[in-house]
Amino acid sequence: MPNETAVYTHGHHESVLRSHSWRTAANSAAYLIGELRPGMTVLDVGCGPGTITADLAELVAPGRVTGVDTADGILARAAGTASGRGLENVGFAVADVHDLDFPDDSFDVVHAHQVLQHMGDPVRALREMRRVCRPGGIVAARDSDYASMAWYPELPVLDDWQELYRRVARANGGEPDAGRRLLSWARRAGFTDVTATAANWCFATPESRDWWSGLWAERTVDSLYAERAVEGGHATADELSAIAAAWREWGTRDDAWFMVPHGEVLCRA
Repeated sequence: MPNETAVYTHGHHESVLRSHSWRTAANSAAYLIGELRPGMTVLDVGCGPGTITADLAELVAPGRVTGVDTADGILARAAGTASGRGLENVGFAVADVHDLDFPDDSFDVVHAHQVLQHMGDPVRALREMRRVCRPGGIVAARDSDYASMAWYPELPVLDDWQELYRRVARANGGEPDAGRRLLSWARRAGFTDVTATAANWCFATPESRDWWSGLWAERTVDSLYAERAVEGGHATADELSAIAAAWREWGTRDDAWFMVPHGEVLCRA
């Protein structure tokens, strides 16, 4: 089966992993927590550094959680996250969501956070997630929606950032406005029992503004995203530097506010 995964736009620069490692089940999978029970088996697709995976393992213990990612290198960090929390009911493996190496009906819950926006064929990915989910189980997905992100002050250069990121992500084969499409993708994947919701991250305290603006300033000039932007002819290095400076300027404002909206779906298999 061919690999339909798009290029992962962000890469694994330290600024990206700093963002990923901040994520928890509480701030990134609250819509799923009420469905979890002790003893469940869970597959966490695109687990990254494993912070959400570890939370899920705690919530379903003594049930087992398996975290998978296409990037072999990040799995060592994920294993360290689990080991550091003393978890023995979690394991990690390399896998492509379009062709999961698990039998049919293997898991009670299959979860993917910020994954489908990077897929070349998100509908096919959801079908594969459904295949490995037991009848009556849950397939859960949550993705941000870049076009719906909002901020203040309304610095024009951040408009340039938003447009540039969406262009680069689509050139890489992904869909940056995935959040609004999750319900449609789930229907096309064959799910008939779908609960669709939305939730936001909001960065409006001095600490969160500094953290959010800093990681995006770094990501804009130093990450795989930056390389793809320049190599693809989407922006020059000077333009990226100007965007990074705008991020840092935004982060110094005591009235700065940023919202990241997410679409969410709970699909009954």
